[in-house]
Amino acid sequence: MSGCVFCGIVAGEVPAFRVADEPDGVAFLDTRPVFKGHVLVVPRTHLISLSDLPADALTGYFRLVQRLSVAVETGLGAGGTFVAMNNKVSQSVPHLHTHVVPRTKGDGLRGFFWPRTRYADDAEAQGYADHVAAALSPAAA
Repeated sequence: MSGCVFCGIVAGEVPAFRVADEPDGVAFLDTRPVFKGHVLVVPRTHLISLSDLPADALTGYFRLVQRLSVAVETGLGAGGTFVAMNNKVSQSVPHLHTHVVPRTKGDGLRGFFWPRTRYADDAEAQGYADHVAAALSPAAA
């Protein structure tokens, strides 16, 4: 969709720190992460909410989200992950996306009041993206 930043990332027209680029979706670092290594997963097609995702795409999309939740934990040495999705309300970009946020015990995240941070520079962001990508299990055939 014209003007959608996530569609631009999927098409390769907008730069992003990609973690995965697969038929079922594209994953990249959030530019304003809750915690460093915070990944966004988007379907390749422009959809606004979960209800727009075709039934035959659910398995592949959520399998990618599941694999990324493991990769974020493993690749970053996190204690776990927080996986979340907004539908319309609170979507900063009106394109379906799932947040996969690394968590550690005592990290200070409480409820849905998400403090935001920034990467020091592109090299630091790329390092986080590389760690998660390296830990991502292969897609099932």
